[in-house]
Amino acid sequence: MKLARVEARLSQRQVGEACGTSQAAVSRLEGRGVGSYDTAQLARVANHLQIPPHLVGLADHTAAVAARGDGNGTDVERRSFVGGVAAIAVAPALSMAPTQQAFAVDSAQAATLRAATTAFRRLDGTTPSRQLVDTVLSHLRLTQAVAQDAETDEERARLAAVGSEVASLAGWLHWDMGDNGSARTWYGASIKAARRSANPLLAAYQLGSLAQFEAHAGNAAQGLTLTRSARKQLGDGLPAIADAWLSGVEALAHAAVGDPDSTDQALTAAARRAEQVKHEEAPPWPWVFSFTEAKVAALRVSCGARLGLPRWISGARESTAEVMAPGHDKQRALLMLDIASGHLAAGRLDGAFTMAARALETGLRYKSGRIVERARAVRRSYSGPTPPKVVRDFDDRLHGVFL
Repeated sequence: MKLARVEARLSQRQVGEACGTSQAAVSRLEGRGVGSYDTAQLARVANHLQIPPHLVGLADHTAAVAARGDGNGTDVERRSFVGGVAAIAVAPALSMAPTQQAFAVDSAQAATLRAATTAFRRLDGTTPSRQLVDTVLSHLRLTQAVAQDAETDEERARLAAVGSEVASLAGWLHWDMGDNGSARTWYGASIKAARRSANPLLAAYQLGSLAQFEAHAGNAAQGLTLTRSARKQLGDGLPAIADAWLSGVEALAHAAVGDPDSTDQALTAAARRAEQVKHEEAPPWPWVFSFTEAKVAALRVSCGARLGLPRWISGARESTAEVMAPGHDKQRALLMLDIASGHLAAGRLDGAFTMAARALETGLRYKSGRIVERARAVRRSYSGPTPPKVVRDFDDRLHGVFL
């Protein structure tokens, strides 16, 4: 509750007034259920903050009771909390309108499993992948076991969608660890599960995820083929966020083969569609984070680094504040390495390797093989005479790295 309220930039008093209760009552709700409170009151506040009822331990009928203004909640309802999953799932509910569409049709099992998956996805930004991966794979096995016991085709399809999300997260974590072979395996599994779920939007998302991986790996032809397949899944009904994101992936693929004109065209298309995302009601599930113009700017930096165009990097840096913000440590480190490449291409060695060293420290803190390999790529791009001290210091730090 507190995290959702802070995210909405509301005070306890403002929430209380909107829900017909007091600041003190809201404070009690935020105190992890300490003291007494009315179930309908809890439901009204959750509804005001757009938190799905089950994430605060309420059945859907309790929310309906609150909507009628009936304040008679039972002791059983008060204590029907989802347990450990609810505790970690509140945080991902904050800015996660995408998942609300899925929750609306999910069974309790599928919704709870999805909530845990989403929490793990958000934890990834500030947690070493090596610490998350075993838990995520165990979660995948649990999801698969639950799916095997499902009694209806409809429920199996819902659980296949959840399994697709978990497999995709496993692919992302292995990519971050530098295990590209396993990453491809899990991305492939996520695509197969998405197709079993009979959800074209999810299938397009997972195809795009693998396309993004291949584009970053320099496999341009595969990346472009996969994005075409993703677009084909949705036909003319492509949401703005999907179109913008896939255009960004295409830009990375074009940059990988050194085609600045096609890259620029794809980035321009991504920016145009990203501007339209804000006019959609909410980014559609399964997008956990929205795709914004700041992220397009960050993509231009990344493409500029791959194309050796420092003017693209310097021109887009001011627009990347969202990606550089606290809470996105790994993304920030990767972007810093792209900016370092721009400095290097422009002949600014001190700036390049000072920034690269800071990014490398982030990679080491989170044991991210992907960040470390990107740091090595920056170092390989310098082939001048006897390296100055800032480069030698970077070499000393990099040579001792074993992940």
